[in-house]
Amino acid sequence: MDLYTAFDRLWQTGLHDNKEVGMSFGVSLKVIGERACFTRPEMKSERVSYDVMTPSAARGILEAVYWKPEITWVIDRIHVLSPIRFTTIRRNELGGKIPYGNIRSAMKGGIPPSVFIEDDRQQRAALVLRDVAYVIEAHFDIKGGEQNTAKHKEMFARRARNGQCFNQPYLGCREFPGLFRTPGGRVAPKRAAPGRPGQGPRVHAP
Repeated sequence: MDLYTAFDRLWQTGLHDNKEVGMSFGVSLKVIGERACFTRPEMKSERVSYDVMTPSAARGILEAVYWKPEITWVIDRIHVLSPIRFTTIRRNELGGKIPYGNIRSAMKGGIPPSVFIEDDRQQRAALVLRDVAYVIEAHFDIKGGEQNTAKHKEMFARRARNGQCFNQPYLGCREFPGLFRTPGGRVAPKRAAPGRPGQGPRVHAP
């Protein structure tokens, strides 16, 4: 049984009957992935993931699907659908960052900064989650402009239902893509339309 079939069965036999899912005043989105890494900031040299998706990572996924400058996504709940399982992998990373001064100089017309990956590559271990599945429940606050909540909610639902996104949603790190779907919908494919980059990491329920 693959991850997506298992996810469908879990949803149909579990949270599908929970009346709290799919709030009338907000939206809900199901997200699955083969791996995820919501990095703990206290771990300096090696990446270690939180046990669950973080609110900022969930907000980044919603913004990848639907973003407007006049709305702000607020995460209400994150449901964990699959058992929490970890796996260890090794990843190639850069040992340093491009100095900020070089970036500012390039923005003013100077020489574009460059990085030679072969000279600065480091291999580090990472403790990441595997076979993850979540349901994100959220609502949005309107900061300005037209106060039409129904319009924004319908546009989000249509984009999520059709698998549209400004950039590929990811689960903590960009190399771990997330597939999303609406309740009762099909899993969106691993592709993204050009648009505004998303943002992307403790679970909370107000």
